[in-house]
Amino acid sequence: MPAITPSLWFDHDLEDAIAFYCSVFPNSSLDSLERFTEAGPGHPGEVVSATFTLDGHTFIGINGGPQFPFTEAVSFTISCRDQDEVDYYWDRLVVGGQESSCGWLKDRFGLSWQIVPDRLTELTRDPDPARAAAATKAMLGMRKIVIADLEDAVAAC
Repeated sequence: MPAITPSLWFDHDLEDAIAFYCSVFPNSSLDSLERFTEAGPGHPGEVVSATFTLDGHTFIGINGGPQFPFTEAVSFTISCRDQDEVDYYWDRLVVGGQESSCGWLKDRFGLSWQIVPDRLTELTRDPDPARAAAATKAMLGMRKIVIADLEDAVAAC
């Protein structure tokens, strides 16, 4: 089966983005970097594209200019085993970006992330509809997901 590799279009800051993401995710690396030559179309020496790995997943990046900014129509989900992991990724990725709702944030490069604790999925899929609804309602009122608050909401229903 062929590999599917996400390709991300950055304005001009691909190198900075890769350095940032590699500092956040374990098992990450810059794998290759291509620069414009005298042939253009960009300035010689500027980064045009790169291949990089984030926590074992390969990505391609391009410095394509401002024509196609990121939107929430595409996001990456990070499944977290506990609150410490949620806090780790949230606190790092949101720096210079912005919080959204329901565990979503936009990083400083405009890329959207969903930071989702496994416990959220368990609670919103509870076979008891009242418990699942209580977890969902609690989640809808959050920015960063707080597992203890979800559990309190479910316990109170």
